[in-house]
Amino acid sequence: MNMNRRQFLGRSVAAGAGLALPNIIPASALGADGAVAPSEKITLGCIGVGSQGKNNMNSFLGLPDCHVVAVCDTYADRRREAKDIVDAKYGDTGCAMFADFRELIARKDIDAVVITAQDHWHLLMATAAARAGKDMYCEKPLGVSVGESTRLREVVRETKRVFQTGTWQRSLEPFQRACTLARNGYVGKIHTVEVATEGPKYRPKYAGTLEPQPVPDGFDWEMWRGPAPAKPYNPGRVAWPDWYLIWDYCAGFITNWGVHHLDIANWGLPEIGDAPFELECTATYRNEGFTDNVDSWSAVFTYGSGLRMIFKDSVQQKSGCRFVGDKGWVHVDRSGIWAEPESLLKVEFKDTDIKLTDSTHHGGNLLECIRSRKDPVSDVDAAHKATILGMQADIAARLKQKLRWDPKAAHFVNNDDANKMLERPMHNGWKLT
Repeated sequence: MNMNRRQFLGRSVAAGAGLALPNIIPASALGADGAVAPSEKITLGCIGVGSQGKNNMNSFLGLPDCHVVAVCDTYADRRREAKDIVDAKYGDTGCAMFADFRELIARKDIDAVVITAQDHWHLLMATAAARAGKDMYCEKPLGVSVGESTRLREVVRETKRVFQTGTWQRSLEPFQRACTLARNGYVGKIHTVEVATEGPKYRPKYAGTLEPQPVPDGFDWEMWRGPAPAKPYNPGRVAWPDWYLIWDYCAGFITNWGVHHLDIANWGLPEIGDAPFELECTATYRNEGFTDNVDSWSAVFTYGSGLRMIFKDSVQQKSGCRFVGDKGWVHVDRSGIWAEPESLLKVEFKDTDIKLTDSTHHGGNLLECIRSRKDPVSDVDAAHKATILGMQADIAARLKQKLRWDPKAAHFVNNDDANKMLERPMHNGWKLT
């Protein structure tokens, strides 16, 4: 089963620059607990409609119980293309276009938003949406620092919004099976979890001059840059996958890609995200053009029970997540699922087993939960735990120190240098309110 991140849904704050958002409650959310009536379609606005954003949007367009009414992007051509796709789907010209996400969020007729902007925008956009009464689908990770992820989770819970993040592997049967086997003791007592994700194979595409360049017509560079440091425009900063490799906009694939399989590790063995641990990590860092975040890494998380999680890039270790117990192992990746003994792949689960989810479509699961007001399969708490594991490893690598993490206190034990790295400043007048 080959699957890339652009197929994911089909298969299966008020902030800044002196502008504030009004306290808006969407019209269809006026029922008990903000639930949308079963007879009504859920109205969606899509923020960020580049390559991945269009794929997200198209996946929701394929669902009968929602209606996309607005799109937003800092590129004029992208928002026009997205509007054309939506209008062609519905046979009208009703899809609105916005260059500023705050204007889209302020619309009273929008129930939920789909956020597919760059990582450095996730906190501000998602918290603004939550405070405006919107439910949401937000791409992972939950920001570019542990502090950002923590605050996003807090605001979502405070505002009682339904929040689904882009760890869509939870809506695929092989990952569900692997984690159900792990959670219910079919591999015995788990002593080792091996996680590996993509990283070093992604190289920058831009090879031109690093000098400042004129901003192209139809592109709002200052809005794209937002709370990131105030640096001049150059196409190498916004190219794909280049921006993923630049610290200003992304915490690196140790987090952005790592979140997928780290999430599976935590889903199959909650101790991973809930218990204290010691952490050691070594890493190399990029230095091509503007790129400067993590390239290759090797981390070991050690828990009080004796459990170890070994987390590396997929050049060093087989991609995916492997749960190793005293009765066998199961390994799952987007390319398949394997086990020893192989009979684990044919286990018929018992009614008494822990059942993780019924989700078979990640977007559909969000819409169901908007109506029921229940947590989706990839809720904000799970997203936070998976987000910060990669960031913690990166901090250990940068400091070249063994660190100890206290999940209840949400900080490193007796290490001021490490705790200072849990936060990142915002720039250009943007702030969380």
